[in-house]
Parts: sequence; structure tokens; C-alpha cells
Amino acid sequence: MGKTVKNIITGQEITKPDPVDVEVPFDGGVMITETDPAGIITYANRKFRELTGYTKEELIGSPHSINRHPDMPKAAFKELWETIKGGNYWEGFVKNMTSEGKYYNVVVWIKPKLDDDGNLIGYIAGRKIPDKDLMQRAFDKYKVMKNDEV
Repeated sequence: MGKTVKNIITGQEITKPDPVDVEVPFDGGVMITETDPAGIITYANRKFRELTGYTKEELIGSPHSINRHPDMPKAAFKELWETIKGGNYWEGFVKNMTSEGKYYNVVVWIKPKLDDDGNLIGYIAGRKIPDKDLMQRAFDKYKVMKNDEV
């Protein structure tokens, strides 16, 4: 079985499945999540829950990496975090994984969420349907990045 993540609210340990090479197509619609500054999920809308297969109780309080596919290189997320921690908007291609181990591809945008005084209180992310050719180029780059991880 895969890696275990811990929900900081319920204390539940959720074991991520091993990946299955079956795509679950993302048909668009609104798939939104919000996290605290550390990447712990504070909100996941119904479309996100339906596509990932996780319940609201499993998601709220869990790290957003709960749906990270092992094909994604660590360096891609390092760049993402550097960008959003700097207060900037990030957009990129991501391969994610459902609670059953199937995968789905999306273009993710993430922006900082600020309080009325301009202090960072978390992040909000949305997803779009990716262009297949651009997605493949990103995945070709990710394969090289993944091979460089040792």
C-alpha cells in the first residue's frame, strides 16, 4: 500500500492507494479547495470530493498531498510552494490520484488567501481541463525531473 497521511482534526490515518493506470476524466465544472498556510485542507467542494472519492471528513484536516500522484516530481511542488509562499499566483499541470488509485489530469491555479489586514491565512485552488498536448509536454518534463530524484 501507499503512503499514510494523518488528518490533524480527526486523528484518522488514511493510507493512500497504490496507483492504478486508469484515468478518471475531469469534465470541468468547479473543483475548488482551500488550505491553511501549511497546506492542510480547510475546504473541499462537492465536485472535488466526488472526483477524488474522499469524504469531507477525510479531506478537512488532511494535507493536500492526500491526492498527490507518485508520478509527480518533488521539484514541481518545490517551485509551486516557493511561488505561493512569495504571495504570487501559480498555475501548472498536475497529475493527481483518487482514493482508489486512479489518476486525473488538471491545470491547477493557486493563489494566496489574505485576511482584511493583508496577512496570509491560506491558499485557494481551482482546476481547469488541460490541453492534452501541453499536458503531455509538462509530463515529459516531469519524467526527466522524476528521474533526477535519487
